[in-house]
Amino acid sequence: MALTKFGFIVTGGGLDPARHRVVMQSDRFEMIAIGIGDPAAGPAAARTLVDEGIELLELCGGFGPIWTARVIEAIGGKIPVGSVGYGPEAIAPMHRLFGDG
Repeated sequence: MALTKFGFIVTGGGLDPARHRVVMQSDRFEMIAIGIGDPAAGPAAARTLVDEGIELLELCGGFGPIWTARVIEAIGGKIPVGSVGYGPEAIAPMHRLFGDG
């Protein structure tokens, strides 16, 4: 069985899952991306995507291990959930992007 429906959740300031949603679709594959303002909204967004039939879910790096675990728990482990991670080579660029200045 091939993957046909994929979900992605990204966190970003001011994103609202009711308004910030993108669907890319071909005749064999569909990806639904949802934007949320805070990782705490992730479990509800994930449940919505699972209810819509996604088969695999990816979370942006803003979730971290704690919120990733909460998403997995919220969907009852029904589908695989992955989370973006960054290696040591990303420490300096991430600090420049998100550090105290």
